Amino acid sequence: MTRPFDPQSWEEKWQAVWAEEGLDRAVEDPEKEKRYILEMFPYPSGDIHMGHVRNYTLGDVLARYLRMQGFSVLHPIGWDSFGMPAENAAIQQGTHPAEWTYTNIERQRSSLKRMGFSYDWDRQVISSDEDYYRWGQWIFLKFWERGLVERESSPVNWCPHCDTVLANEQVIGDGVCWRCKSHVETRELEQWYFRITEYSDELLDSLDEMPGWPERVKTMQANWIGRSEGAEVDFAICDADGEPTCEKITVFTTRPDTLFGCSFFLLAPEHPLIDLFVEGTEHEEAVRQVQREAANRSAVDRETETEKHGAFTGRYVVDPVNGEKVPVWVSDYVLMEYGTGAVMAVPCGDQRDFEFARKYGLPIPPVVVPEDDPLAERLRGVENVEVADVDWVGAYDGPGVMVQSGGFTGMPGGKDSEGMKAVTAWLGERGLGRFKIQFRLRDWLISRQRYWGNPIPMIHCDACGWVPVPEGDLPVRLPLDVDVTKGETLADKPGFYEVECPKCGAAARRETDTMDTFTCSSWYYFRFSDARDDEAIWEKDKVDYWMPVDQYIGGIEHAILHLLYSRFFTKVFRDMGLCDFDEPFTRLLTQGMVRLDGFTMSKSRGNVVPPEEIIEKYGADVLRVYILFMAPPDKDLEWSTEGLEGVKRFLTRLWRLVNEAAAEIGACEPGEASAAPSGEERSVGARRVMHTRLKAITEDVATFSLNTAVARLMEVVNSAYDYRREVPEDRRDKAVVRESLEITTRALAPFAPHLAEQIWREVLCNDSSVHLQPWPVYDETAIEVDEVQYAVQVNGKVRARVTVPSDMPEAGIRDVALSQENVASHLEGKEIEKIVVVRGRLVSVVAK
Repeated sequence: MTRPFDPQSWEEKWQAVWAEEGLDRAVEDPEKEKRYILEMFPYPSGDIHMGHVRNYTLGDVLARYLRMQGFSVLHPIGWDSFGMPAENAAIQQGTHPAEWTYTNIERQRSSLKRMGFSYDWDRQVISSDEDYYRWGQWIFLKFWERGLVERESSPVNWCPHCDTVLANEQVIGDGVCWRCKSHVETRELEQWYFRITEYSDELLDSLDEMPGWPERVKTMQANWIGRSEGAEVDFAICDADGEPTCEKITVFTTRPDTLFGCSFFLLAPEHPLIDLFVEGTEHEEAVRQVQREAANRSAVDRETETEKHGAFTGRYVVDPVNGEKVPVWVSDYVLMEYGTGAVMAVPCGDQRDFEFARKYGLPIPPVVVPEDDPLAERLRGVENVEVADVDWVGAYDGPGVMVQSGGFTGMPGGKDSEGMKAVTAWLGERGLGRFKIQFRLRDWLISRQRYWGNPIPMIHCDACGWVPVPEGDLPVRLPLDVDVTKGETLADKPGFYEVECPKCGAAARRETDTMDTFTCSSWYYFRFSDARDDEAIWEKDKVDYWMPVDQYIGGIEHAILHLLYSRFFTKVFRDMGLCDFDEPFTRLLTQGMVRLDGFTMSKSRGNVVPPEEIIEKYGADVLRVYILFMAPPDKDLEWSTEGLEGVKRFLTRLWRLVNEAAAEIGACEPGEASAAPSGEERSVGARRVMHTRLKAITEDVATFSLNTAVARLMEVVNSAYDYRREVPEDRRDKAVVRESLEITTRALAPFAPHLAEQIWREVLCNDSSVHLQPWPVYDETAIEVDEVQYAVQVNGKVRARVTVPSDMPEAGIRDVALSQENVASHLEGKEIEKIVVVRGRLVSVVAK
């Protein structure tokens, strides 16, 4: 009698055996080629959710498959445990962030183990552990030594809910915090920055050398880095009486060919010249109002807001190409952190400038128009025509012909045009401008005014300035006597910040800001290669063996944050001699979301399906196979209880099949898998199906087509049932059945590891784990077919079946099909319009 399908009775049993046998321990074996498989490590914000299950199941299948392929595999896990989410949750729960964090880590670790993920737990890293964050501080000091750390005062994004600053990359959508979705404000603060802009060119250019990354992610990074070629242009500043002075203000423009269309000049509300321009004047109050409103809005909000706000400062600058005085305005859509905080406004060529000019009644002279537009011919010799005179409905920023542009009139205009180059050269010859390459990317703001983070290892001395903490004094330990429920931070702990200057011994103050949590996740994948090293950040030999990561898996939401920062860290480590490669991740998969009723699962929507409930009811293997089968890895998955039941039925059928077949052939008795079939036609066919599907499964796993790989496994099981139904027991080839059982079990192992182990060890009576067996190799000779059967259709209905040599030409196949008596009778009196041959399957005849 077949034993019942009862995953709860064996899954945890095998997990304990695997742990005891050390099955998943990674070893640097110089005799083996390595593979490093990594999923983005989680925040310990609660228990794992279905997004985690999907992400980690994808990686686990690949890791198990590659081990069976003979590779030395590193498949680690850890926790990104510092940061605002844990601190905010601790405040809400009335507890300490450390208690909240480590309680959740234990809970998540238990759930991950219950899923049967093949992690090397000996290499686990937790970013809030001292033995990890001390090396984060060491990295900060090394960046400082290399001139990649700076402290400066500038307008920053401030989240009033999280009570801290945010990097530009962390302000999303309509100017909201990426974490809490609160409206972000702007404040002027002195902060620490990593100079990621030193690597702007390389970060952009290297994207072309990363074929294993999705084009969508590379495009997102390229747009964020934002390389622009143009010119810096100097405008002379006029004094309060409107007379030009020797003082100048410089702007960057990608369209110097439009300088003749500059009809006003814009300053960011934070620009230092504004006080000089408006203080004590009639224009001051209007300008101050713009400044106040801008201070309460984020940079993203100001850039994307449809309604523009501005005020005239009462001052002018001089356009260098025509000597005309241009009024200076202040506007909220100009940002201090981009370029110089000043913009030459060309309303005919920029839609935002166009809208601003229309709102405030400013001139809109056209200077580049489409060449086939009648306006081009009309304006070739005409000056001082405005858009109002030509009835334009918006700005035009495409290629065209330059008009109203002095000696440049008639030249081609547009980006990279002859006119653009000519104007840039003219400016350079006269010392009024110069060619310039500029990037949208800004230096990475890493300061956070929160407690639960990695302390910044710097000390301020009134005499010596900022002094780094000596390496020998690391780590700067994060004190645990901070009560975040009372709003305390490190700035409230004199015992932490009152120190002596390491340089002169005078009384000094330790930095009380902590580092952005992304500084922890930007290098953790390196530490996995040598996680327990106390003497160095890692041993280079171990990094050389394991890195770079061969397959990285995570969400598209990290395209600009974590992934860009990780690339920056890797390039700095290379330049420090800590590694010999340029990029951290060879291949990247951004998995789709898990949805329920059309919405991404989330606690806030109340549409979460807890994994532990599914495991308790169905077992981990059913959940794993369901997650893999229901959608391609990079597509969203719509949750379905019916789908779960279907997967359970499949695994139950497989379990029943192997038990019945194993009993029939005496699987626990000595025997050898057949290298060739016995000759019985149906056995030959069954073996052909097995090896054909095995070949397809192997190709599917290698290309991450895991949903179709599961579908092939289902086909294998269906074919085996067909064989048993069609061939009496006394005529079944036991050697073929034994081979089929072993191949099916080994092919199942990466997908349903517990069930495969139960079958391999207890049904097929093997001593060692199925996960230590080699991946099955398909037999080409079994796949080869001498003859092929074709179904012959007449007007969509099968009228005959014919068997012909597999290499028969199509003309011969058609002749054999048409010669069949039943086919001929159904064609009698009809005219054949078309005959379609689907190689290896079908002949379709259409006749009237």
